[in-house]
Amino acid sequence: MLPSLRTRSTWPNLVDEFFNGELFPRFMENETRYTLPAVNIIEGKEDFRIEIAAPGLNKEDFKINLENNVLTVSSEKEEKQEQKDEKVMRREFNYYSFSRSFTLPQTVNAEKIRAAHKDGILQVIIPKREEAKEKPSREIKIS
Repeated sequence: MLPSLRTRSTWPNLVDEFFNGELFPRFMENETRYTLPAVNIIEGKEDFRIEIAAPGLNKEDFKINLENNVLTVSSEKEEKQEQKDEKVMRREFNYYSFSRSFTLPQTVNAEKIRAAHKDGILQVIIPKREEAKEKPSREIKIS
């Protein structure tokens, strides 16, 4: 059984719910500041792997929590830019945050979960318990 996914974000989903998902996409049609990272969930023989594509984020930008068998990966990042010339002053800031939650099956070994970050991909490795790992098939003799 693969981990199930729950997504929580702040402003855009609230607007989508309020306008039934119709107004927001047209209104922000050319806007690319808000994106929810893509997620791959892969089940192997020994473990589950969750891969989150988040280019531009460093490993320090992520927070991973496990509570009541729910694994939550979140990030908050604020960028500020300021430009001052003789007559022009310009300040811009961007705030980026997301949170993705995964309900883990009972078959995982939660004590041995680990994570790695490389080339804009956060990978969370969730090992299976021994009893949940695939066993090779065997022939049973009939007596």
